[in-house]
Amino acid sequence: MPVTPPLPFSEAVRRAVRAIPRGQVRSYAQVALYAGKPGAARGVGRELKTLEGVPWWRVIRSDGTLAPAVAPEQARRLKAEGVQVKRSGEHFRVQT
Repeated sequence: MPVTPPLPFSEAVRRAVRAIPRGQVRSYAQVALYAGKPGAARGVGRELKTLEGVPWWRVIRSDGTLAPAVAPEQARRLKAEGVQVKRSGEHFRVQT
């Protein structure tokens, strides 16, 4: 049986993020795992900066917080999908 080579990391991240259902979130670490590169959470973050057409706002930090650089926009998009996001000063956290 022929072995299928792994997808390039950027394509694997694209597929993993596009598979996150509306109204749900995954951590950068979970996306890395689903993309076949456990431990590459930072790499997922780098890829999300360059990928277009993916619901990047559904990817959050493992502690539930949103990255400060995009937090207001990310919170707005998540709330529009029904995700509960709590704001405390300048910090945003997804409520589970």
